[in-house]
Amino acid sequence: MLQPAAVALQAAFLAVLFLFVVWVARSALRDLRRPDELRAAMASPIAPPSDATGLHSAARTGVAGAAVEPRLIVERAPGHAPGLEYEIGAGAVLGRGEQAEIRLEDPFASARHARLARQGPVVVLEDLGSTNGTYLNEELVTGPQPLHQGDRVRIGDSEFTYVDR
Repeated sequence: MLQPAAVALQAAFLAVLFLFVVWVARSALRDLRRPDELRAAMASPIAPPSDATGLHSAARTGVAGAAVEPRLIVERAPGHAPGLEYEIGAGAVLGRGEQAEIRLEDPFASARHARLARQGPVVVLEDLGSTNGTYLNEELVTGPQPLHQGDRVRIGDSEFTYVDR
């Protein structure tokens, strides 16, 4: 004969199993109905807010369609005057070492800290395995990141603004 506790556990298990199957079926039906909702939403597009981030044009041109050389503007950096501009050209390495095109007198910068590289009309920022990291708009750079007008690059106590117009 079965003990009352065993019967109660079996009933509870079957109830939980039944609720799980109902939950899965409900989720599946909701997902199957979702494309209709998406089609309705796409039929009446809503303009994104003016401060929304998104895709940026890959090619930048200045006045009268002339290409503008991208550059970094010093906001604050030990040994550099604020407002000083560095043209990036084909690319540049930032760091404390002799091989760096943009020399930093920052104790938190590595010898070869970060690299700016041109990839067509786009400038890409990449950390070169530095000890303290490179930050783009206060987020740690973990791989190559494209730069956009007004982006802020921070290495230790040094901060730059990217300008391409």
